[in-house]
Amino acid sequence: MDNPRRSPKSQGRGRTALLERFGAFFLSSQSRTNGARERGRQACWPCDRGVSRPEGRSGVADIRVGIAGLGAIGRVVARHISKGIPGLTLTAVAARDQAKAQAWLEHEKIAAALVDLDALPQHCDLAVECAPAAALEQICRPMLAEGKRVMVLSAGALLPRPELIELAIGNGGQIIVPTGALLGLDAVTAAAEGEIKSVRMTTRKPPDGLAGAPYLVANDISVEGLNAPKRVFVGTAREAAKGFPANVNVVAALSLAGIGPDRTTIEIWADPGVTRNCHSIEVEADSARLSFAIENVPSENPRTGRITALSVVAALRKLTAPIRVGT
Repeated sequence: MDNPRRSPKSQGRGRTALLERFGAFFLSSQSRTNGARERGRQACWPCDRGVSRPEGRSGVADIRVGIAGLGAIGRVVARHISKGIPGLTLTAVAARDQAKAQAWLEHEKIAAALVDLDALPQHCDLAVECAPAAALEQICRPMLAEGKRVMVLSAGALLPRPELIELAIGNGGQIIVPTGALLGLDAVTAAAEGEIKSVRMTTRKPPDGLAGAPYLVANDISVEGLNAPKRVFVGTAREAAKGFPANVNVVAALSLAGIGPDRTTIEIWADPGVTRNCHSIEVEADSARLSFAIENVPSENPRTGRITALSVVAALRKLTAPIRVGT
């Protein structure tokens, strides 16, 4: 989104840079810019967890939040918002199985409208995407066309859809990619302001967490009955996102924060010796050498770590409080 104080020439350069590096997928630590203000809506206030916006700020309405998808992650997010995140109200939920979703909402005593995906813009200012990657465009496009925000967990599904960036830029909308399972994302974002030479990632997952991935099926690679680690993929983040759409949102977010999906590389291992989703990252930059590792406890969905849902909650909490810690 363009800053009116910048010259047209500098705006053009900035726009090109956004598209080249996919930087228009603003990471959760970045604030809302001019488009929302011009539409008379509240600009977001990134914040530190636990620091709340004062009650009764005059003239400021709560941000209406919708959740697209009510699986393991969506349910955690819904519970946290309904218990109370200052400045946020859960107003809508969209789910594939509406009868099941309605029963769950009633059991949890959560008062939110159950709507179709296409109707989310009528009910919310920000939609949290907790659905399968195949539904990403159906969730994002209507929201961005209305100049609204979408918090996206299926970061890998963003890589082949640069037109969503243009839609966000053109309408003053915003795509927010929460930190998710990736420790150190702030450091990578900061390093990208200088020069990053290389980004390498290695992922090890229990075999069940990789079973059925399109790349494995297409290449007739079996991960059943393993008694030793097996490398099943090596390539770029873009290739991994295509071949493992439910497994590598971490590397997609890493590539968006750093040097892009075609220069970020990843190895994927099926490892019967691990019970957690394990990621190790090496970044070489002119400002620092970064090395970090994460072991995430799987959620009800073995392809997703528990910390992913909590990262979404933390990102939502940052939207409305006056203090921010992190880049």
